[in-house]
Amino acid sequence: MILKIEGLNKQYGNGVRALIDVSLTINKGMFGLLGPNGAGKSTLMRILATLQDADSGTALLGDTDVLNNKDAVRKVLGYLPQEFGVYPRTSATDLLDHLALLKGFGNSGERKEMVNYLLNKVNLFDHRKKAVSSYSGGMRQRFGIAQCLIGDPRLVIVDEPTAGLDPGERNRFYNILSEIGENIIIILSTHIVQDVRELCTQMAIVDKGRVLFSGNTDDALQQIKGKVWERRVEKAQLQQFQNEYKIISSKLVGGKPLIHAFSDKDLDNGFTKAEENLEDVFFANLNELV
Repeated sequence: MILKIEGLNKQYGNGVRALIDVSLTINKGMFGLLGPNGAGKSTLMRILATLQDADSGTALLGDTDVLNNKDAVRKVLGYLPQEFGVYPRTSATDLLDHLALLKGFGNSGERKEMVNYLLNKVNLFDHRKKAVSSYSGGMRQRFGIAQCLIGDPRLVIVDEPTAGLDPGERNRFYNILSEIGENIIIILSTHIVQDVRELCTQMAIVDKGRVLFSGNTDDALQQIKGKVWERRVEKAQLQQFQNEYKIISSKLVGGKPLIHAFSDKDLDNGFTKAEENLEDVFFANLNELV
């Protein structure tokens, strides 16, 4: 199954153009939608999740019209928004059972079997009788994945899933997504480059409502291969280097700024060639250097 998006546009009442002619082809597997906060990622996710209407454009999931046949899409959709509410004193078992009932699974025995399977899959079975509201952030996100998988969906949309998670929970989350992403389409919307680097072979970079890059991660790295240079500078020198070079990024390493510069030609003045990475791709595209 393929998700094909063409010419999608969305403008809000305050004049903000959240999506501008967005076109993407998303195949089975993990697809990373990478962009800064406010880039339009969540708007696109809500439209694909049938929670919001587009102004124009098309989106087809296989033969299903996502924009005009929302009921059909919801039958094969799993969605984990940035934040999802839970009933204060409801256990994981009861909440998943309720959500499965709402999704059309009327047979209680079938629901029980599904709920136990899903809680095992996300490693929450031992905590199944606890209220979901008492879970840690990482446990809640794992529960969120469990509710996404009710009914064997063909499209799963996950919006900013690892923000605020500690490294251990982030790794658990990565493992779960990698496993379920082998046979279905999973769209991972994030501003965290590491999420895409760890999980996705397909990706797109969006900013200010526009797609700046779409392709696989190897193609993304090829964009900047041999064109990224780095050096350490004193803090007092940082502004001077920003004025003289196309600086992609800077970060403090050992108390000194480590800068990455973009150039088609060799740089001297203490620069050495850097090993390109997706973070460089991200910032180079945002700065329209490629």
